[in-house]
Amino acid sequence: MVPDRPSYALIRRPRPATPPTTIERLRSPMPTDRLIGWLATLVITAIAFVIRLVHLGRPGYIVFDETYYAKDAWSLLKHGYERNWPDNANTVLASGRTPTLQDSAEFIVHPPVGKWLIAGGEQLFGMNSFGWRFSSLVFGSLLILITIRLVRRVSRSTMIGCIAGLLLTVDGLSFVMSRIALLDIFLAFFIVAGVACLAADRDWFRGRLADHLVRIGKPDLGQDYGPLVLFRPWRLLAGLMFGLAVGTKWNAMYVIAAFCLLALAWDVGARRLAGAGRRSARAIISDGVPAFVSVVVVAAIVYVASWTNWFVTAGGYDRQWGAENPEARTTRTFGEAIASFLHYQRDIYNFHTGDYINHQTHTYNANPAGWLVIARTIGIDAVNDIKPGTDGCHATGENCLRVISGIGTPVLWWGAVIALVVALILWVGGRDWRFGIPIVGVLSAWLPWFQYTDRPQFFFYAITIIPFSAMAVALCLGLLIGPKPQTPQQQRRRMIGGVVAGAFVALVAVNFAYIYPVLTDQLLPYSKWLARMWFRGWI
Repeated sequence: MVPDRPSYALIRRPRPATPPTTIERLRSPMPTDRLIGWLATLVITAIAFVIRLVHLGRPGYIVFDETYYAKDAWSLLKHGYERNWPDNANTVLASGRTPTLQDSAEFIVHPPVGKWLIAGGEQLFGMNSFGWRFSSLVFGSLLILITIRLVRRVSRSTMIGCIAGLLLTVDGLSFVMSRIALLDIFLAFFIVAGVACLAADRDWFRGRLADHLVRIGKPDLGQDYGPLVLFRPWRLLAGLMFGLAVGTKWNAMYVIAAFCLLALAWDVGARRLAGAGRRSARAIISDGVPAFVSVVVVAAIVYVASWTNWFVTAGGYDRQWGAENPEARTTRTFGEAIASFLHYQRDIYNFHTGDYINHQTHTYNANPAGWLVIARTIGIDAVNDIKPGTDGCHATGENCLRVISGIGTPVLWWGAVIALVVALILWVGGRDWRFGIPIVGVLSAWLPWFQYTDRPQFFFYAITIIPFSAMAVALCLGLLIGPKPQTPQQQRRRMIGGVVAGAFVALVAVNFAYIYPVLTDQLLPYSKWLARMWFRGWI
């Protein structure tokens, strides 16, 4: 592990006459512009909220997989569990009415947290397109806020944190997922929030080690292991966030496992820096076991608790399985309710991995191998062949159309591929811990999908990748900008780096503005739509 560096630089500053002490290296203070940091964070978050709010309720009907989650959310709100809807439910909802739900329970394949959040918007604004999309808008904006705070903490720079937030603000996929009632925007928020808690815990723990050295009056641990810190509040909060993430979608488990291992490596590195020497390896057990309880066990408890309404009502899918199978081993061991719950979890797992889903096909199937370069987009909604003179179409010699496409801002995503390569080199080769976060984040949210390529997969799953990709880009732009100049030569270099970084952010914003019509259901002549579909896989 290397000591924290106060700022990014391609050209290192001259070494100070007096090297920093172990205590100073452990403390690695945050930027002093706390008020400005929060103001900048809130301003960028507000901008993201406003641009996502415009025409949020358009189109005024169910689109894509909203047909599952918007309706499941309403059923949870009214009955406490998911019921089946009549076949004409979407048509009735589009007319401004809410149909009567059937009495039978619906088999659902995702946990309830995200649907309860969608239900919050429906409770506030009703069972309409604005209501069922409002919570996605809120959490899509909060995703930008938490990304800024995470990157600011890791980089020790408000500017770099804000760059990450601006990039995420003008990402097309993040934008679209913040405007439709799907679960993945909630998943992305809780994952990044959990990672941000672990990053905060890293600083907190190192601060405790520094405090210990001050108390004992020694410059380092002198090969001693140091204090055993059992209560670590940031890790408990990480467990809560990760539990809510798994309670939204199961694929969060891969990210949790990866970051728990990374956080354990941080503990070993902290004790080594404090002077524990070879004894620092004991952290794998001494710190690892409490960490497992604080994060994994707490996350499991939160996950089970997220099903509370299923437990306290009687009509949910599989809810009576235990009562109907009293001789089953799980019923005899755990009782009817827990046995029913375990059976339901197995049914959900079998759905996601079984023959049924593996034999399905979909027009917008996107192999994960192409996600990072946007090889295949996702069509959310489309109204094709609008004739000239109808619905505002004034095209000559061609028809118009309205589409909502889930597509990342290409300049950002393609730039992120380069940034991730640089980040990998700096993390592995340069032993710079900060670049490990975006690398682990991207790989843990991406690579697990390759084991499920027999089933349809969609580009919008990559919404959990882009916050970490934006982080990698921001950190690399921080390298390009460099530290505060000490000489005229460094000042010129910083100016050039700042101009290049600013030009890249501006180019991403311009690219976002160009694809904006295909993200927002705007009327376009066919030729102008095709001009934005740069590759066959985008159509």
